[in-house]
Amino acid sequence: MKANIRKIAVQVEETHIEMGRQIEPATRKAVAVAVIENPFAGVYHEDLSELMEIGAELGGFLGEKCVAALGIAPEAAESFGKSAMVGEAGELEHAAAILHPKLGAPLRKAVEKGAALVPSSKKMGSPGQVLDVPLGHKDAAYVRSHFDGIEVSLNDAPRAREIMVAVAVTDSGRPLPRVGGLKAEEAQGEDGLR
Repeated sequence: MKANIRKIAVQVEETHIEMGRQIEPATRKAVAVAVIENPFAGVYHEDLSELMEIGAELGGFLGEKCVAALGIAPEAAESFGKSAMVGEAGELEHAAAILHPKLGAPLRKAVEKGAALVPSSKKMGSPGQVLDVPLGHKDAAYVRSHFDGIEVSLNDAPRAREIMVAVAVTDSGRPLPRVGGLKAEEAQGEDGLR
């Protein structure tokens, strides 16, 4: 792997009760994080292709970790998202290089299909700062029940010369969804919208 990984963390969040109502089955979200060395920290580089290649590796690697943490088959994944936080010696474009050009295709393979755009966020930060990972239905962006997110933070990351890269996968939408729109079971998943 091209990425110099210092740390990996995986967490699963389950919601069993919401507003006093039992959620059966529980809604579940997994997030996998890799803390990597930023090869371009502190110096401007025009060519960010090395970070793009790292993103390609991390998309599948972190996506597979999420699927394994949920204990589901890849096709049972319902939503996904990606996010990155660069330390203070990096720049926001470093996060963009990891997330956008090449991370999506391997993540889609890890969750089998994924016709919709992968929701994303990027920011600069410091150790212990919260990174929000937005979520959306993997095949149909109009499925409102899957507009969601998950937070992750690590007490020692990202350090100044690091990037914290996160991928999240769910096996369901929000608990008790009731804002209308296309239902997950109605989604065709052909155009990424419906």
